[in-house]
Amino acid sequence: MRGTFIKLHFSVLLAGATGLFGKLITLNEGLLVWYRMMFAAILLGLFLLLSRRFPKIGFRDFSRIALVGSLLALHWVFFYGSIKAANVSVGVVCFSLVSFFTAWLEPILLKKRFSFRELGYSLLALVGVLLIFSLDIRFRTGILLGVISSFWAALFTISTRRITRFYPAKTILLYEMVGGCLLITCLLPVYLYFFPVASVLPDKGDFLWLLVFVVFCTLLLQFLQIQVLQHLSAFTVNLSYNLEPIYSIILAMLIFHEARELTPVFYLGIGFIVLSVFLQMRQSYRQSVVFVETDAGPISTPGVHSRQVKDKKQE
Repeated sequence: MRGTFIKLHFSVLLAGATGLFGKLITLNEGLLVWYRMMFAAILLGLFLLLSRRFPKIGFRDFSRIALVGSLLALHWVFFYGSIKAANVSVGVVCFSLVSFFTAWLEPILLKKRFSFRELGYSLLALVGVLLIFSLDIRFRTGILLGVISSFWAALFTISTRRITRFYPAKTILLYEMVGGCLLITCLLPVYLYFFPVASVLPDKGDFLWLLVFVVFCTLLLQFLQIQVLQHLSAFTVNLSYNLEPIYSIILAMLIFHEARELTPVFYLGIGFIVLSVFLQMRQSYRQSVVFVETDAGPISTPGVHSRQVKDKKQE
């Protein structure tokens, strides 16, 4: 189980770097996501073909995975829209609301018992975002887009958890990228009609950044997320991703000097988000040793998260 948590927090670190590419790449959010998912699907598909591990599935299975990939595409479009409308710090802070949406969506969609503790933890993150939204009017458009993004992200994570029991990680990742790319392809003509651009092709700089972005912060990141969701609950994963704003803000301060744009209210909101993460991590540590019923009687199982055991019983 220790390896799972290492993968989780390494994926959080990679996720913290994704916001930076929203600033580094000059393409608008629609084109950025379209190229990101298209390049990811092509590179991963070629790798699987050359290694003779290309997954072949039926149309029904493809549709099921592609629908989940569409949720990811919507999350990314609104996420990068938030960053471009405000800045990296605002975009990633709003991502912390994923835990709030997950706390009440996961029990409904996965038919699990509602946890008031989880809702309480996520409400702390909500308070942090509301503080920034109500007292700093400069970033309201970016915050609204970020809130919508976090809703789609919660649905995506929960939906991914539902399908990890039936398909291997490489199959899910490949067809999620294909599904998301197809959705953006269908929506892009309408999107560009309302938000026209001088050119839909990336320049040399954008192309190089896109390649780095796809390899490390798309393929590797999504693969780690899928593996982690096979062992941990969607709520635990999403709440852990509340650390993403911390990594992103530190990097944005160093690279884009965003500290000059942030107010004391912003840092107060960040404090509530960090507190929500700390409380969840403390709870996870207390539950790191659980008793599992077996035919031979109860045995102590160090390192197994209690939510994992509960989920398996309910399945």
